[in-house]
Amino acid sequence: MKKSDFWFDLPQELIAQTPLEKRDSSRLLLINKETGELEDRSFHELPEFLSAGDCLVLNDSRVIPARLFGRRDTGGAVEVLLLTDKGGGRWECLTRPGRKTRKGTVISFGGGELSAEVIEELSGGNKLLQFRYDGIFMEILERLGQMPLPPYIKAELKDKERYQTVYSRELGSAAAPTAGLHFTNELLDLIRAKGVDIEFVTLHVGLGTFRPVKDEEIEDHEMHSEFYSIPRQTAEAVNRCRKNGGRVIACGTTACRSLESAAGEDGTLSEFSGWTNIFIYPGYKFKCIDALITNFHLPESTLIMLVSALAGRENVLNAYSHAIAEKYRFFSFGDACFFY
Repeated sequence: MKKSDFWFDLPQELIAQTPLEKRDSSRLLLINKETGELEDRSFHELPEFLSAGDCLVLNDSRVIPARLFGRRDTGGAVEVLLLTDKGGGRWECLTRPGRKTRKGTVISFGGGELSAEVIEELSGGNKLLQFRYDGIFMEILERLGQMPLPPYIKAELKDKERYQTVYSRELGSAAAPTAGLHFTNELLDLIRAKGVDIEFVTLHVGLGTFRPVKDEEIEDHEMHSEFYSIPRQTAEAVNRCRKNGGRVIACGTTACRSLESAAGEDGTLSEFSGWTNIFIYPGYKFKCIDALITNFHLPESTLIMLVSALAGRENVLNAYSHAIAEKYRFFSFGDACFFY
């Protein structure tokens, strides 16, 4: 398939710049993945469409303030985006300007409270930085770092917690698993009260979020690896749900990719921690999930390819056309879809 098969024209004014005042007041487009039938609802109505015995799986990764602004030893300004923790104070990063952060470059942040040296230039223009500091790295990052909002969001984020899910707990993402931003604790309680099992996986969102598909033949695209883990409790709950005829509902493409990466050919899930670069596009046979809650995605992105694998490209593009006509809000702070 070609990248251009997943193009749609999106008016710029539909790209949400700020989160809504109340998380669950966003709109929800119901999409029957078999028939393509559409229904316009509100996210707070989601419990109506869930049933006792279903298992809702959420990604509990927490975004770190991964964008740092510093100065090179020559005095020039540098922007650093932390992507992947390689251990021992080493991080894979994006740097800007990349051509002026060659191996050996030393960067200082916060008047010297934090420093880093470029110790390796990686494929694709990424850099491996060795950070040096006194104290606890994440506490320093909380003081010096900024939330790594996507480039299409130009507005300032006044409350950092609005780029976190209410259930986030495992630090490590360079971007939010945004499908979960719509949930409130009250809504989660209502869902549990219906007899729905809510379980968690962790996938730390990394470079793949920022990389466009460059190859016209989508099969030639390579996904960047991201760390994920499936706890034993989640694996057992998902297996129990499937055995008893319930639906496994992934909240977000990250939860979907985690479950599909760890599932055996028969769909059975086991406790697991490791790396995944799974690329899901039309033709993929889902092994574990039955339904998906997600936001509206960028044209020609790996994410719209994933939902097209689940519901069919024509159904997805028709749903997106409807959403544009009805002025749904798109992308990270936008509205949601439920493919069921």
